[in-house]
Amino acid sequence: MPDDSPAPGPMPDEGSRPGTCLCFDYGSKRIGTAVGEAQLGSSRPLEVVGNTNGTPDWNAIDSLIEQWQPSDLVVGWPLTEDGKEQTITHHVRGFVKRLKKRSGLPVHLCDERFSSMAAQEVIRQQRHSGQRRRKTRHGDVDMVAAALILESWFSLREYQ
Repeated sequence: MPDDSPAPGPMPDEGSRPGTCLCFDYGSKRIGTAVGEAQLGSSRPLEVVGNTNGTPDWNAIDSLIEQWQPSDLVVGWPLTEDGKEQTITHHVRGFVKRLKKRSGLPVHLCDERFSSMAAQEVIRQQRHSGQRRRKTRHGDVDMVAAALILESWFSLREYQ
């Protein structure tokens, strides 16, 4: 990740591991969200938050934070296949900065390369196995991607 990115929140002290965490998969129209437990290393998709002209639905985000009372927030960091920043990375940087200021919580960045492709595969497998019966909506991929990003962050931090 680039050095000029917003400073992620401090890593927890050894005695204070993250508990409940919220994850955001920022997109130009939708922001997928997921919740997970660091000690279990698992997560689940939550909902899609609107993003109109680069302005996230902050009321919805604030409500999620109030409802879940997370110890930490995680945001997918968009990079190209070869690890370079994408056009949307600038917008994510602003989102992270504002999220940190509004919430007062530690905000961590996690490489999100291939998360949307992996989410599409998860949804395909769910449909094939019968777990998912309804038609897939645009936001489904965003929410599943957020869950995968959060699980990736858990595994990289070895909080399991």
